Amino acid sequence: MWLFFLFVAVPLIEIALFIQLGGFIGLWPTLLIVVLTAMLGTWLVRNQGIMAMGNVRSSFQNLQNPAEPLAHGAMILVAGALLLTPGFFTDAVGFSLLVPFVRTAVFNYAKSRVNVQSFAFGDMEQSQKRNDSPIDADFEDITHKKQPTHEPSGWTKH
Repeated sequence: MWLFFLFVAVPLIEIALFIQLGGFIGLWPTLLIVVLTAMLGTWLVRNQGIMAMGNVRSSFQNLQNPAEPLAHGAMILVAGALLLTPGFFTDAVGFSLLVPFVRTAVFNYAKSRVNVQSFAFGDMEQSQKRNDSPIDADFEDITHKKQPTHEPSGWTKH
């Protein structure tokens, strides 16, 4: 139900803001602001997205929990979509998601609402059994040599 409310409320808010601001500063300055915020937002999203990808990559390399860097990257992606959507309300929400403090607050709120049962990185059972000492073993080659009486199966050409 809240999603339906969101799809109805956001366009109504955007239309009201366009009418109010357009009546106050005029049509062309309003359209210029919309285009400039889209361009500035694209530039900011690109730069912060590159930094977020670096954070995700380093969390994987350091075998750390990648949840927060992935969440930051997802919020930057949502911010980009909101900034490309024409409107002042969506731009305000999009620009706010580009502020690291706001993203951290949103992540902490979401984390407090989610109950994680377990988290494992890699195959924990195999890594616990791992022993770096060499294994002494014997082997016997069991591949059969091809006899001259064998004929091709028809699936391959000779």
